[in-house]
Amino acid sequence: MQSKAARAEKSNLIPGATGDWEVIVGMEVHAQVNSRAKLFSGASTEFGANPNDHVSLVDAAMPGMLPVINEECVAQAIRTGLGLKAEINLRSIFDRKNYFYPDLPQGYQISQYKQPIVGEGEIEIDVDGEAKRIGIERLHLEQDAGKSIHDQSPDYSFVDLNRSGVALMEIVSRPDLRSSKEAQAYVTKLRTILRYLGTCDGDMEKGNLRADVNVSVRKPGDPLGTRCEIKNVNSIRFIGQAVEVEARRQIDIIESGGTIDQETRLFDPNKGETRSMRSKEEAHDYRYFPDPDLLPLEFTQAYVDDLKQHLPELPDEKAARFMKEFGLSHYDAGVLVAERERADFFEGVVSMQKDGGRDGKLAANWVINELLGRLNKEGHDIADSPVSAAQLGGIVDLISNGTISGKIAKDLFEIVWSEGGNPAEIVEARGMKQVTDTGAIEKAVDEIISANPDKVAQVVAKPSMLGWFVGQVMKASGGKANPAAVNEILKKKLGIA
Repeated sequence: MQSKAARAEKSNLIPGATGDWEVIVGMEVHAQVNSRAKLFSGASTEFGANPNDHVSLVDAAMPGMLPVINEECVAQAIRTGLGLKAEINLRSIFDRKNYFYPDLPQGYQISQYKQPIVGEGEIEIDVDGEAKRIGIERLHLEQDAGKSIHDQSPDYSFVDLNRSGVALMEIVSRPDLRSSKEAQAYVTKLRTILRYLGTCDGDMEKGNLRADVNVSVRKPGDPLGTRCEIKNVNSIRFIGQAVEVEARRQIDIIESGGTIDQETRLFDPNKGETRSMRSKEEAHDYRYFPDPDLLPLEFTQAYVDDLKQHLPELPDEKAARFMKEFGLSHYDAGVLVAERERADFFEGVVSMQKDGGRDGKLAANWVINELLGRLNKEGHDIADSPVSAAQLGGIVDLISNGTISGKIAKDLFEIVWSEGGNPAEIVEARGMKQVTDTGAIEKAVDEIISANPDKVAQVVAKPSMLGWFVGQVMKASGGKANPAAVNEILKKKLGIA
């Protein structure tokens, strides 16, 4: 029988001293909009500039400077909403969210509150082979703040306003996530969709995608518990760790007779803990009101429809097509569409044959197992793969038409990886073609049988030992004998059905 802990883990419940607990997770993901200019000014969004190089008078909140909306940022938000299968609001309003930080020059953030640009949508995630739909509550546009720098002087803090005014999409999920794995799968899938759409590059190291993780716990069936918000988690791995650490902290407090304070916390990955920043603000604390410097944002359904018409094929649709067209498993299709560049590479492999498409399953096997495995081992991205889609497709062709065996193909892959070149020309020049001459194979089989009479008796009694003979023949041929022909001839010679 399964232990209590094992049963709880399988059902996403967390075992505690007083019984099992359920973790409830909601996400607020801040995605930087792919745009050369900021949301309300023409200042550059380029990463890596010297401090305060990309700051307009609007970003610095100079008196009399008025914001002007960047149309491309609006289009990118609509594209994202369409990619999330969400409702697009043809009329939305920008509000002022009032709070004070040294890196917020205006003393307020221009955001959206009650009337966002995008309404309800959903994302489908896959965890341990099970699909689950996660509700999206809203997507709204807002401007980013600057950056406070505290580690350059013991006496002063510095402010860099390069990020001030950069356009963000805040994508708010419903509290539908029930584990650290689901939280990680959600952000991973969301990032994939954004990258396919080209609306955000998803670079978490640069802060272009970061998540506020809302965590609460409850006994199964009870009302929602008090939530704590873990701010600015900047990696998929840390999101999982933060959920687990915070859920356990809350369970321990409640089981010790305490109560959870609604607050904002930070996750410290070095110490493996969350720590309090401040009490959690409510909407009324920000004193939202419509920004008087910006008119309501209005556009037509025709404008939305035109953007929708030009959307790329998204990962779920692409995976479904791969399964239908190439007979791939759900798992293999998921691996291939996890990154747009990876899916494009696979399509390049299967589409580059003059006399028809290639074997999709064989191509997928080589992309996933051989190419991606080697790229991961050597720290390459698929964009700088030493083996091109055309070259890998050439290797697949040589396997499919019987020119080379699987073993020779691996040797050929190594040559192409290290030296480059045309696979077919390499095989011809180096004499790597597999032996399909049945006469030559029969001769090798006869020699192996003659030299091993004891093994012959064993394989007749135990046919599963045939593999030993196959291996010996392949070794004798330098790996060039056609394996199918070897098997067939051996069975005939040894009288095995």
